[in-house]
Amino acid sequence: MAESERGNLVIIGGAEDKRTDKAILKEVIKLSGGKGSHIALITTATKSPEEAGLEYKRLFEELGAGSVVSINIIDRGTANNLEGLKILEEATCIFFVGGDQLRISSILGGTEVHRLLKLVYKGGGVIAGTSAGASMMSEIMVVEGKDDDAPRKCTLKMAPGMGLLEGVIIDQHFNQRGRIGRLLAAVAQNPYVLGIGIDEDTAMIVNKESEFMVEGSGVVTIVDGREISYTNISEQYQDDPLAITNVKIHILPRGYGFNLIKKQEIILRR
Repeated sequence: MAESERGNLVIIGGAEDKRTDKAILKEVIKLSGGKGSHIALITTATKSPEEAGLEYKRLFEELGAGSVVSINIIDRGTANNLEGLKILEEATCIFFVGGDQLRISSILGGTEVHRLLKLVYKGGGVIAGTSAGASMMSEIMVVEGKDDDAPRKCTLKMAPGMGLLEGVIIDQHFNQRGRIGRLLAAVAQNPYVLGIGIDEDTAMIVNKESEFMVEGSGVVTIVDGREISYTNISEQYQDDPLAITNVKIHILPRGYGFNLIKKQEIILRR
């Protein structure tokens, strides 16, 4: 399909507000068609799929969604069963709950669900995800790492993601769990991509022009390593501290954004 037909990605850093303003969840419904929205919840990442499905179904229905269906895909056989996946073809939004991002990529990667996911997105639909559902959006994702530690080789493990957003590595619960060290290590290993850390109750909303705006109460942190002048990442032992110089960092709260193609900030608030 044509590039201009792409929909929106709503990438949430986890622990989004579910009790007061619910600004991020309201934005998901708005982008998905409001009262005409059809939201499919995918609970693959969590060990409590029924509980998570019921919670988000209640929230989205209370906020005015047209219809909400929860789908628990637990194995690759189910993920390749076209007959059972027709609901995804009709969805205006596919929403991934949190949990373990490696469950999403290992169970859904390369399956019919993965194909339909990209089809819905390229056809103008919304793909949204919180916590693990945020990390899986990129081509490379952080699956494990030491929080609140100095950057080292051993601070993270990475794996292929679902590839909806190119040229980035996404980490979530970012400032709340002190994950700047592991994101710096990820960028040192992959300096051609942008490292993006998303706080809790914060979302980056990506449009078809590959620009995103920030929504929520926290910030989005961008680590740009394209101009790194030196790093010892290839020389250090696993537990040695990382050396890295000439890294550019952007901190973007609500009302600010970023162009992922031009690698430039967007400032709406003055």
